[in-house]
Amino acid sequence: MAERDAAEDLRAIAFCLERALEPSYRVRAFRTAAAVLDGLDAGELRQRADAGTLTELKGLGKVTALAVTESLRGEEPVYLRRVRDLGDTPVAEGAAALRAALRGDCHTHSDWSDGGSPIEEMARTARALGHEYVVLTDHSPRLTVANGLSPDRLRAQLDVVAALNDELAADGGPPFRLLTGIECDINLDGSLDQEPELLARLDLVVASVHSKLRMEREEMTARMVAAISNPHTDVLGHCTGRQVLGHGRGGKGRPESEFDAEVVFAACAQFDVAVEVNSRPERLDPPKRLLRLALEAGCRVAIDTDAHAPGQLDWQHLGCERAHLTGVTADRVVNAMPADDLLAWTHRRA
Repeated sequence: MAERDAAEDLRAIAFCLERALEPSYRVRAFRTAAAVLDGLDAGELRQRADAGTLTELKGLGKVTALAVTESLRGEEPVYLRRVRDLGDTPVAEGAAALRAALRGDCHTHSDWSDGGSPIEEMARTARALGHEYVVLTDHSPRLTVANGLSPDRLRAQLDVVAALNDELAADGGPPFRLLTGIECDINLDGSLDQEPELLARLDLVVASVHSKLRMEREEMTARMVAAISNPHTDVLGHCTGRQVLGHGRGGKGRPESEFDAEVVFAACAQFDVAVEVNSRPERLDPPKRLLRLALEAGCRVAIDTDAHAPGQLDWQHLGCERAHLTGVTADRVVNAMPADDLLAWTHRRA
C-alpha cells in the first residue's frame, strides 16, 4: 500500500479541529508536527517511523507520531477518521445552492494580527476550498489586544500580498487572487481607525465595532451611521457584536449592542454598504430578525467566515443557512460576484 503524505494528513486533522472550534492547543499540536515533517528528509522520516523514534523529534508527541506512522503505512490515520466530520454541519438544499454561488470570502485574518496561521496558508486553503478570491482583513491599530496593524505594518503586508499573488499565479493551481483589506475598528466618534490614504489603497474595508459595545442606543446609532457614510467603508461587520455561545468568555456569552436598526440599515442601503452575515458559530450575527430588516431596507449582504484559522474558512455554509432562511438570494450577496465585479463595486465611491 502506497504511503500517504503524512504532513498533509496532520494538516487535515488540524483543519477539522479548527472548523469545529476545538481548543487551539490541540490544533497547534498537529500544525506544529506538520511543520516538523516539512523540514525532514523523507528517508529519515521513514527510518524514524520504522524505529519508533518519531517522538524524539521536538514537536511530535505520541498522538501525532501514531498518525504519521499510519500515514506512512498507507493508512488513513485513525484520528483523521474520527474528526473528519467535526463541524461539517449539513444544510438545506437552498442554503447549499447559495454556498455554491459564492466566489470568495470578504473577512479573514492571519497571524499578522490575531489569526493563527500565515497569510500563505490561509490563501492556499481558501483556494483548495474552491474560492476564486479571499480578502485579507487583519485588524486595525487601535485593537491592540488583537495585534492590530499599524500603518507601516499594513504597508508591509501589502507588499507581501503582491508577492504571494505572483507566486500563486505561477504555481499552476486554479486561478485565485488574494485581495487586500482590513477589519477597521469604528472609533467612538464613528471615524475609521486607519489613515484614509491607506484605506484608499485597499481592495475592501470591513468596518466593525469592537469597543464600548454597551453604548447608549442613540450614541451607538450615530457612531455606526458615521462609519457607514465613510467613503472607504464597504462592509459593516458583525453589527450587533453578540456572542451566542460564549466562546472564550467563560460560557457567559455577550448580549447584542443596542442601536436603531432601521436607521442603520437605511444608511447601509443609501451608501451601498453590505451588511455582513458573520458565519462564526459563536456569533451568528446579525440575528435573523435583523437580517430580514436589512433585506427589507434594500441592503446588500456579505456572507463571511471571519476566519482566524484555515479550518474556519469552511464555515460559510453556516452563514448561508441563516441567510437562506431569511430570504437572501445570490444576487444580493457581494461575494457571489466575480473578483473584478467585486472590485468595481468597492471602488464605487472612489
